[in-house]
Amino acid sequence: MVTTISAAVGPCITPVILAGGSGTRLWPLSRKSYPKQFVPLLGGGTLFQDAVRRMSGSSETVQFARPMVLTNSLFRFIIAEQLAQEGIDPEAILIEPEGRNTAPAILAAVLYLAQKQPDTIMLVAPSDHVISDKAAFHEAVGKGLSAIAQGQMVTFGIQPTRAEAGYGYLQIGARPDGSGQPIALSSFVEKPDAARAQEMLETGNYLWNAGIFLFAVKDILAAFERHTPDLFKTVGQAVAQAEADLGFLRLAEEPWGRADNVAIDYAIMERADNLSVVPYDAGWSDLGDWDAVWGHMQPDGDGVALSGAATAIDCRNSLLRSETEGLEIVGLGLDNIVAVAMNDAVLIANKSCTQDVKKVVEALQRKGSTQAETFPKDHRPWGWFESLLVGGRFQVKRITVLPGQSLSLQSHFHRSEHWIVVEGTAQVTLNGEISLLTENQSIYIPVGAQHRIENPGRIPTVFIEVQTGSYVGEDDIVRYEDRYARG
Repeated sequence: MVTTISAAVGPCITPVILAGGSGTRLWPLSRKSYPKQFVPLLGGGTLFQDAVRRMSGSSETVQFARPMVLTNSLFRFIIAEQLAQEGIDPEAILIEPEGRNTAPAILAAVLYLAQKQPDTIMLVAPSDHVISDKAAFHEAVGKGLSAIAQGQMVTFGIQPTRAEAGYGYLQIGARPDGSGQPIALSSFVEKPDAARAQEMLETGNYLWNAGIFLFAVKDILAAFERHTPDLFKTVGQAVAQAEADLGFLRLAEEPWGRADNVAIDYAIMERADNLSVVPYDAGWSDLGDWDAVWGHMQPDGDGVALSGAATAIDCRNSLLRSETEGLEIVGLGLDNIVAVAMNDAVLIANKSCTQDVKKVVEALQRKGSTQAETFPKDHRPWGWFESLLVGGRFQVKRITVLPGQSLSLQSHFHRSEHWIVVEGTAQVTLNGEISLLTENQSIYIPVGAQHRIENPGRIPTVFIEVQTGSYVGEDDIVRYEDRYARG
């Protein structure tokens, strides 16, 4: 049943956070293996963590239940880690076997909630948007609840600030009156060309489509069943056959693969006759390119924004970011330039071209460059590692093991390893013998030896691993015991 704090606050809302994405528009910091919502782009937490905080707890206008997250296998441990950092215990983390767009993802959440909380209201939102005014957002959601009570489904429209051809639009019957109250939706409008975008801006009754939705589970469930019966069936099977996996819920692969690859706008919203729009004008951005990031970094009087070990000399209207400790980036006499430096890739672009960064990724993919999609830090269930140096017969890694976690008991056919602990404490198993290593202590792992490293402490264990041998690929591994049930 719906939980109510008071008449002023209203029913409890279950946030459903969409956390997928290809990560191409903010390359090299955002990549397919580590898209922008998991990166601290603007200082402090990540966009994903900001979204979780924005839709947690209660305020004078709304109350939120524990969030649900929709993601894929690649990001599940990143999400679990970032939720733990925020002290959030989610309702569920649903794992999509493959990306099938927003309609199947949202339907999976709807069907899950229909079993657990059939009378709840759900707020669906992307995890990679910037909404800086939390109180204003809560107020807008609260106003949407009035439409929900009348059997409406609600979407949120952003008041345009420019003639933007990169967004879809929502057409409403008249200009918003500033009250923020729900307005009947006239139609969805595809991404326009520049001239049409200017016309819509001047008309005043068009809003950007933010992809944020509020609806009662019973209403959206009925809409899916009515408008997309085939999708309702296949996603229903994927949810019914879902299996628990290390605290996640993995949707069944075979029926999920038969689900239509379709957006919620096409599948449901454009067919429904009970839609309302809540206008929102308190600040929003999808951080769609580096120029948008530059604007949110609050450039100085010369229009220069800096992050990390960055120095600007006689520069104007430019962004300089160093994303690697000890890597200094210096701009001299730059104008209208974006420069982003990482330990494995550097982007230098004119600010006017930042919406075309995906062309960079496409070019690197054609070359077969790993930098096109793979982030240098590789997240695992026990922590993460990053390669510091790779040669023909050696590799040097920095490995972080979270408190209470451990690597699998394993061996290698083609390489030996040296481990040097630099932070924390490590419990090492080597051919059945257990030893405890503290900072500045090391151990040698011969080829073929069964070994494991665990963190028995309360702070992360960090160690340097030096691999030497004829082959140092990640697939040279035999696992004997693994608490994460990997092969």
